[in-house]
Amino acid sequence: MDTGLTLADRFRVLNALGLLAVSAVLIAAFFDQLVFNDLPCPLCLLQRAGFVCVAAGLALNVKFGPRPSHYAIMILSSLAGGAVSTRQTLLHIIPGEGAYGDAFFGLHFYAWALVLFAVCVLGSAVLLLFDGQFERRPEGAPLHRPLLGTAAIVLVLLLALANGVSTVLECGSGLCADNPTSYQLIQDGTLNRLIGR
Repeated sequence: MDTGLTLADRFRVLNALGLLAVSAVLIAAFFDQLVFNDLPCPLCLLQRAGFVCVAAGLALNVKFGPRPSHYAIMILSSLAGGAVSTRQTLLHIIPGEGAYGDAFFGLHFYAWALVLFAVCVLGSAVLLLFDGQFERRPEGAPLHRPLLGTAAIVLVLLLALANGVSTVLECGSGLCADNPTSYQLIQDGTLNRLIGR
């Protein structure tokens, strides 16, 4: 059965599913922050930024079609995020140091982040093996824009914005606390002064 989808269109759908998976990671972290009041540390915030950058590569593939440069963004972002999560994991495996945050299925979020960044690198490398996705679209061929892809892009943009606002509220205009316990911008009254209360 011919669906009329080119290989590039199929890979756009696959990238949209990857975008939803990255969104699920950001939702889980944000849920933990809001529901359990487990504020992210500076290294946690950098890992979230790494996932947002991975999502940017996926979103570019969904919006404009697969390109090796978009996969490169995903790989480089995953390597940067993986370096940060490796650093945090190594900080907390030292005896007597303790862990940061609660464990989720036996691993802390920074350890999960390391695993997921490795999966992103591996997945991107595997997807790069399929050269057919990069072939130019025939002149006049319709561009398939899956609704799933558009919804996934909107979702990740909203999550990136929400995490950005949360980071500003948590860190204020200065450096983020190593072990944050409150939202600095709200606690010190700066937000009330900004809105005129």
